[in-house]
Amino acid sequence: MAFNFGGAPGGASLTAPAFGAATTTSAPTGFGFGSTTTGAFGGFGTTTTSAAAGSTFSFSNPTNAGGGLFGNTQNKSFGFSSGLGTGTGTGTGFGGLGGGGLGFGSFNLQPTQPQQGGLFGQQAQAPAQSNQLINTASALSAPTLLNDERDAILAKWNQLQAFWGTGKGYFNNSIPPVDFTQENPFCRFKAVGYSCIPSSKDEDGLVALALNKKEADVRTQQQQLVESLHKILGGNHTLTVNVEGVKALPDDQTEVIIYVVERSPNGTSKRVPATTLFNYVEQTNIKGPLQQLGVTMSVTRTSLSPAQLKQLLQNPPAGVDPIIWEQAKVDNPEPERLIPVPMVGFKELLRRLKIQEQMTKQHQTRLDIISNDISELQKNQATTVAKIAQYKRKLMDLSHRVLQVLIRQEIQRKSGYAIQVDEEHLRVQLDMIQSELNAPTQFKGRLNELMSQIRMQNHYGAVRAEEKYIVDTDLLREIKQHLKQQQEGLSHLISVIKDDMEDIKIIEQGLHDSVHVRAGKLS
Repeated sequence: MAFNFGGAPGGASLTAPAFGAATTTSAPTGFGFGSTTTGAFGGFGTTTTSAAAGSTFSFSNPTNAGGGLFGNTQNKSFGFSSGLGTGTGTGTGFGGLGGGGLGFGSFNLQPTQPQQGGLFGQQAQAPAQSNQLINTASALSAPTLLNDERDAILAKWNQLQAFWGTGKGYFNNSIPPVDFTQENPFCRFKAVGYSCIPSSKDEDGLVALALNKKEADVRTQQQQLVESLHKILGGNHTLTVNVEGVKALPDDQTEVIIYVVERSPNGTSKRVPATTLFNYVEQTNIKGPLQQLGVTMSVTRTSLSPAQLKQLLQNPPAGVDPIIWEQAKVDNPEPERLIPVPMVGFKELLRRLKIQEQMTKQHQTRLDIISNDISELQKNQATTVAKIAQYKRKLMDLSHRVLQVLIRQEIQRKSGYAIQVDEEHLRVQLDMIQSELNAPTQFKGRLNELMSQIRMQNHYGAVRAEEKYIVDTDLLREIKQHLKQQQEGLSHLISVIKDDMEDIKIIEQGLHDSVHVRAGKLS
């Protein structure tokens, strides 16, 4: 007898299980990441409602009979989009496109759809959930498939599959196996991150489209994209498609945020609500043309209501330990702007890492732009300072010229008139100032001394470099004048000394003659 962990095909009983038999796996119905059977990464309860295809252009819910061109939607759910694949739910999502935050998983709140079962729209009833837990516990602890020692090996294998979050757990021949998905409470590859809560309102009408194209291609073809979206929306001349922003995403994808403006006949205009536009583009007949344009996913950018936010925080996601969820809420760095979201599996971790790297590149690009702007502003500031100094010098020159003109004009006006008393007082004051300036020990002498020192300092380096003395022309003239004055002083002193010497000789001659005369008389 062989044994099979892969599951029997269809509804066949396990009469002869065998290792390695190829079987089919059922699609998970709960919260799942990386599943190839769902459009996005799934959510806490899959949403199956979608807008019906209509023959005419209308954003209204197909079940509503009235409401005008843009009717009110009845299913306003909220979701943290978790992937860039085609989303099948109608929940309002954020984070999946890497714009408002790094979201993982989907929280689908459906207050308008009763009889869904469970807080997050799970389809199973309480007894079914209890049976699921019992079957899971039996598969992990006490399987009775072979009724021998091999059941213990099977239990360990089931535990390994549960920890990994994939495979099927066989435990009884009469009961179908348990599907181990990554949302099961025993999966070990789980963590909790944080996503930004969008601040946009539903009235802003922002819907994000993920295109499987590069950012450069989208920007070059932005006008064609807008025209194509307008045709898909019905080509109504009262509607205008506008692009709010374009942002690059990992894996050569691009996020385009759009909104639609409706113009009324009286000239007023308003934006189409985000939920209305989202429900319209999620219709089956609209998804096909959008996919031809390269759109892989669409989510709304709307904020959470306080009731929705409270409901999300109070109830941990499926498969997440309540203790870990409570600790994540406590560790939230900014509870007003961030909300905890689960991360399950390596694919989600890799996707979050890619989005983080993309955001880091965008931030670095913005920092480079700011740095270039600052450098340009610094250059402009230096140029402006130089121009201000130049204009100051020009202003001073013009002021002196104006003063000279005024002096000449005043001289011509006062020519022929006698000096008045106030003018005489002014002349006396000016003479006093001039005498103070010309005083040897006052300002003029000090200025001359400072000028001499400045000239010597200016030429000191050149003299040392050339190893010879170079005297300034003005300084040389001053030295010559000083030496000339010294020479004249010395010449005058010598002439005075000579005159004095001649006088002394005359005196001596006179004294000598008088002595001889007296001596002759006495003899």
